[in-house]
Amino acid sequence: MDKKRLEKARRLLVNQTPMAFDCGRTCQAACCKSDDEGRGGVFLFPGEEALTGTDWASVTDASDAFGAHALMLTCGGQCDRAKRPLGCMIFPLTPVVDEGGAVDVRFDYRARPLCPILRDGLRGLRGEFIDAARRALNEIARDPEGLAFLRAWQALEEQYHFEL
Repeated sequence: MDKKRLEKARRLLVNQTPMAFDCGRTCQAACCKSDDEGRGGVFLFPGEEALTGTDWASVTDASDAFGAHALMLTCGGQCDRAKRPLGCMIFPLTPVVDEGGAVDVRFDYRARPLCPILRDGLRGLRGEFIDAARRALNEIARDPEGLAFLRAWQALEEQYHFEL
């Protein structure tokens, strides 16, 4: 993936947060922790492998779960926020890619058991955060490898869709 597109997407989100306050305080940062069996984490976008040299996270091959080549970063619950993966930066949102490659966002189905801010829907999130996530993901989609990654992510995430 084009490194400049990845860097631009990261810059758009690095100082953005879903809420005007630290929403991790409401759930004890549930989205930043693996489960009791050490499972969980966030998929790295193509080119984010540079984050692997950290002492706050481990990276594993997640290609089997993802259905394409993919890496997953699992952290111990604390990170250098400027180095966190794009998947963390957009959480609890997920990409929705249309046939033409345009990207919108919605809540990540996998966030349901973790994220208490879901109860308010998208209107409960800061508009600036939603807009930055859309712009960043559309920047990723301009790269063929990035678009393929977003489509694979969407296909995986759709497996978790069920009516409440």
